[in-house]
Amino acid sequence: MTILHTTHETWPVAFVITQGCVDIKDKTCLTVCPVDCIYEGERMTYIQPLECIDCGACAPQCPQDAIYYELDLPADRQEYARVNAEFFDDIGSPGSSSTVDLTDRDHETVRALPATPGGTHER
Repeated sequence: MTILHTTHETWPVAFVITQGCVDIKDKTCLTVCPVDCIYEGERMTYIQPLECIDCGACAPQCPQDAIYYELDLPADRQEYARVNAEFFDDIGSPGSSSTVDLTDRDHETVRALPATPGGTHER
């Protein structure tokens, strides 16, 4: 397996998972992604921007409406383009989420959020 390491400043971001996924992680998006570019953190899932083929299969399947095309991100969720890209700063581009185990880490922005009511994350 080849793992690409690059800086997130160069990563084009097509689709972005936002705060609606935090502590919910329905994971329907994982089952419909044809290239396995959606990876699980402890509290939410993240789209690897180098692996995403911009097909959009994930967005309409998300029951939380947490996935947006980057250009359609609401103003209050703009930071999640950076959050998704920076999540991969340490692991790069593994090539498929099926080759990577669930991680117990999240982006610092996500870690700092309070628990989502009705979610699975207990503090």
